[in-house]
Amino acid sequence: MTQAPASSPEPTRSHRRKAQTRAALVRAAQSFLAQGQTNTPVLEITQAADVGIGSFYNHFESKDQLFEAAVEHVMDLLGAVLDELTTDVDDPAVAFATSFRLTGRFHRREPELSKVILHNALDLLGAQKGLTPRVRRDIVAGVESGRFTMADVDVAVVCAVGAATFLGQLIHAEPDRDDAETTDEATEAMLRMLGVSANEARAICRSPLPELHTAGLRGAVDEVTANGDAAR
Repeated sequence: MTQAPASSPEPTRSHRRKAQTRAALVRAAQSFLAQGQTNTPVLEITQAADVGIGSFYNHFESKDQLFEAAVEHVMDLLGAVLDELTTDVDDPAVAFATSFRLTGRFHRREPELSKVILHNALDLLGAQKGLTPRVRRDIVAGVESGRFTMADVDVAVVCAVGAATFLGQLIHAEPDRDDAETTDEATEAMLRMLGVSANEARAICRSPLPELHTAGLRGAVDEVTANGDAAR
């Protein structure tokens, strides 16, 4: 008889408390980042998170490390949502366009979380987690399948990440601008740059989109955080 695999142990009360503390610090950091307050003292961050300053150093070595974790947290959560919404899309061009179009709408729908990501715009290109690796993955899939004719993946990633970043800044700078129309125009231009014909790019960008549910991104506690760092 095959023995059933052992179930994962339930996190202890101590582990849950550590996870809650870390999540509170990350949420506080995201709030300060969204306001551009990067010079905020650690003490002020811990006060906003309602935790002791000693608890801060149980999770992070420095404020910069906390801010990095706060940005990665948002990018990973958004990336996971986009992956879920495109998992059944077989056409790499449609998958890329869907993620790009939804990201543009995210800037208007979740302005605070958007600003957390945009604050770190200069570091997005080299990020090993979050949106940039997903952009690269989708472009590579398009090139390998023949849907994209732009052979230099690095240049394509630079263009896509740069376009998504400046698109977000434009949407914030012009509150009356139609974010959906603007995003779809930018996506169409990206598809054409990658090698999709003008007519097909237009058709893809006028197709219906899945609903972008972002409520779970606000204040969400990453399972990796809860089961990893919290246990240390």
